[in-house]
Amino acid sequence: MLMFVLIGLSLVLLGIVGLQFTYMFYVERMYTERRKYMQILERKSEQLTQQLEAARQQLTEQNELLKTAYPEMGTPEELWADVIEER
Repeated sequence: MLMFVLIGLSLVLLGIVGLQFTYMFYVERMYTERRKYMQILERKSEQLTQQLEAARQQLTEQNELLKTAYPEMGTPEELWADVIEER
């Protein structure tokens, strides 16, 4: 009788170990997937940073062009003051 209990207990422990290994493999796979996803996000972030820098440079060039073409416009603060006074 004690032998059957020990065999049953060893099978239960074997099942628990199997579940733990399965969970360990699952966690490892999730870790690698998240690492890949983080690399993708870092690449996208770098691309967006470059696009933002290009947009800022283009905006600066446009502002300089506007200043040379229309020097009478003044600063943006003065323009807002005129808009507020008109209302």
